[in-house]
Amino acid sequence: MHACRLLPLGLALALALLPVPVRVQTTAPAQEDYKPTPGQPGKDVVWVPTPEALVEKMLDVANVTPADLVVDLGSGDGRNVIAAARRGARARGVEYNPDMVALSRRSAERQGVSGWAVFVEGDMFTADFSDASVLALFLLPDNMMKLREKFLAMRPGSRIVANTFGMEGWEPDEKHVLGSEDDCASWCTALLWIVPARVGGTWRLPDGQLTLSQEFQKVSGVLSTSGTPVPITEGRLRGAEINFTAGSARYTALVKGNAMAGVVRMNERTANWTASRAAQ
Repeated sequence: MHACRLLPLGLALALALLPVPVRVQTTAPAQEDYKPTPGQPGKDVVWVPTPEALVEKMLDVANVTPADLVVDLGSGDGRNVIAAARRGARARGVEYNPDMVALSRRSAERQGVSGWAVFVEGDMFTADFSDASVLALFLLPDNMMKLREKFLAMRPGSRIVANTFGMEGWEPDEKHVLGSEDDCASWCTALLWIVPARVGGTWRLPDGQLTLSQEFQKVSGVLSTSGTPVPITEGRLRGAEINFTAGSARYTALVKGNAMAGVVRMNERTANWTASRAAQ
């Protein structure tokens, strides 16, 4: 128990006349009754909601499971994040508008997924999403291009799924279009990219050398075994899996850092093969 000391009357009056410090609110508080309007301007994009049917299709295409961490940059009213959380995934939305953030948190709580869905106020261009296994997005092409290098720096096999708009040069691995029969009237295209491993350069094989050039998920180059160079064709990456043809042989392998290992099939015969990245 704390003792209470009585102050002299004069001192008490003097203290009472001192100015009371006032806390200044530097940002506007979130509005409890806030309702966003389609087409309203934001920092980098206008807000247009993704149709619920496409939200679910995007998560299907990205094969979202409870093992995933799904991130939405410019998460708006939180529908992508909340839908991912309903599937048991951990999910995070990054949104610049504090009213949208507050609205998303209320929606997540109302739908019983606030333990899985987290919303933070922030700038999508400076946000760290390196821990994500899936990005679920609805951004303009110039936004996507600004973020492209950060996308490519994600772990190989990470999935990026977006509504309608893509990235110059980097073709999507899959494209899915919904229609009126799917209860989707506009903004109904889901695009999927799978972040490819980085394989460009020279690789050493036990009996030769593999030289690869890479343009996103497309691969070209030359395989030299026993001193005979053979151009590779149909070269493609899907995450950490590489496939290509050299002559009559079809090569498949998983890339793990500076090593790859897999199988080669030729004339109905199958053999194992390995390669290691040559020192640069």
